[in-house]
Amino acid sequence: MQVGFIGTGLMGAPMAARLVEVGHSVMAYNRTASKVEPLRGLGVAITPSPTQVIQSADVIILMLTNAAAIQELLTPTASALSGRTIIQMGTIAPAESKAIHEQVQAVGGTYLEAPVLGSIPESKAGTLLVMAGAAPQDFENQLPLLKAFGPDPLLVGPVGTAAALKLALNQLIGGLTTAFATSLSFCQTYGVEVETFMQILRNSALYAPTFDKKLTRMLDQNFENPNFPTKHLLKDMTLFQQAAQAEGLPTENTEAIQTIIQRAMAQFANADYSALYTAVQKAEPNG
Repeated sequence: MQVGFIGTGLMGAPMAARLVEVGHSVMAYNRTASKVEPLRGLGVAITPSPTQVIQSADVIILMLTNAAAIQELLTPTASALSGRTIIQMGTIAPAESKAIHEQVQAVGGTYLEAPVLGSIPESKAGTLLVMAGAAPQDFENQLPLLKAFGPDPLLVGPVGTAAALKLALNQLIGGLTTAFATSLSFCQTYGVEVETFMQILRNSALYAPTFDKKLTRMLDQNFENPNFPTKHLLKDMTLFQQAAQAEGLPTENTEAIQTIIQRAMAQFANADYSALYTAVQKAEPNG
């Protein structure tokens, strides 16, 4: 089976490499050629156009920025999708995923959504948490391939359910990180030692491992080499908010988090999302 991979950014590149590592034949395309070229040395066939990937591969994995990028890719190549399987692994809204599903089905293709939770280290190790939204038989057919990314892919339900679950989890990333950064800044303002704060927190039911993962970055204000950039977190929080509003759910809390992330975006759009700590610190008095 020939596997195509379109979108070899921060997550896509190690995921494509992982497929090769476990024995799959992979061909890849990325709009920015420099991001896909390193995969050539691993045995990935690099193609000059996404159309060639779709025409040549049996299964095409998409790891693209957003639904607009997916539509831009699939619309001109619709006739080539017949008999092929599209696995959409990026983070998009449930309604967007359902629309793409209908588009692929209409031309005789098969569509699965399979977003993942985890970052670059988990991508390289094949320990991502894979969530699938698909028809049961389609999921079973692609289960061996999905296991390259994580040991226990989970069928959440039909298309749209995995996309919703992924947004719910990414909303937690924004919520937990903002809450932790706010408490950390508050303690520092009142002279509470950081280690005292962390000692109590680590021994409480309030603790989450992500706090320690982001603590050093926040204290050092070192947000370089991100696994998940601030701009991507803002995109996902916005998608969550829009989807929640469409269902009549209250979104005052996510709107507040979104405002904090937007404040951090001014300087740290491409940096690690722990940079939102800078948006909840005490403002320095003017000169």
